[in-house]
Amino acid sequence: MAAGEPILYSLYVYAPDKGAPIFFAIAYALSAIFHIWQCYRYEAWKLIGLHPVCAVLFTVGYAMREYGAYDYMYSVTTKVPLMVFILSQVFIFVCPPLLELANYHVLGRIFSYVPWCAPLPPARVLTIFGGLMGLVEALNSLGVALSANPSSSSSTQSLGSNLTIAALIIQLCLIAIFICLAGLFHRRCSRANVQVKSVGILLRTLYVSMALILVRCIYRLVEHTGNTNVDLDNIEALRNLSPILRYEVFFYIFEATLMLINSVLWNVWNPCRFLPKEHHIYLSRDGTEVYGEEESDDRPLLAKTANVLTFGILFRKKKQTRGFEELDQYPGSGH
Repeated sequence: MAAGEPILYSLYVYAPDKGAPIFFAIAYALSAIFHIWQCYRYEAWKLIGLHPVCAVLFTVGYAMREYGAYDYMYSVTTKVPLMVFILSQVFIFVCPPLLELANYHVLGRIFSYVPWCAPLPPARVLTIFGGLMGLVEALNSLGVALSANPSSSSSTQSLGSNLTIAALIIQLCLIAIFICLAGLFHRRCSRANVQVKSVGILLRTLYVSMALILVRCIYRLVEHTGNTNVDLDNIEALRNLSPILRYEVFFYIFEATLMLINSVLWNVWNPCRFLPKEHHIYLSRDGTEVYGEEESDDRPLLAKTANVLTFGILFRKKKQTRGFEELDQYPGSGH
């Protein structure tokens, strides 16, 4: 079948490649194993635990896509091909917002290490952006589930596409805000002559990671602003679909490859290699590390769990803004 030529009743619109999913499933599995080892080695689950989770989800998603490459025709007698297709799409497409959230967590951790250069309280980074990314994830998951089902009505697919577009627009706005915050922090560090190599390395890694996610978001936005309503039994309608949907190569370049590079990027520059393990260690103005008072957390386990699941919005500790509002208590600190 010619490249870009649609196939009637194909859930993918085209005949999916059988080799690429194997490569990406194996590559993501190796990255996941390395992430899990690093989280264990550096006790980095809290800081970068989303990366092994996403790598595992990517592995499952591409493994299911490989299965679907051999059974991709829609059938009214069995729902297995359709379910495999939808789940593979969901597993693959829900991960980038989570990876963006992981970047916000790393940025907040860097802010807490050099608190006197932070443009906003370090603890607020995950609270503010975590809540917004939760909204993005909800819209994205629902949108992908609705738009990925080619057997549903045109209005349902359009609703799913619109939800995905809304999620992508919010995500793009958050990326822009992230770059502004990181850039302002970077500038303050340069003006303050912060000579810490690890801070510069992590900031540059964050810039590259967010650039990869940004390109991926633009690709997805272009995809969903085109004609995305799939009519499985209408060959002319399939031919009029957006080229991004009809040519599988776009998916493997701008989705699979970019996110794999992002996963490997954090394998190489794991933030826990460059930052102190204890959060109460921060950098003073004279460039030396200071061991601040370690904060105790006597909240019930349920409250701690709820605090994590709500990205710090609910059940917060009384003193959760160390390094900014309480900066005056640190020697040599101030704004």
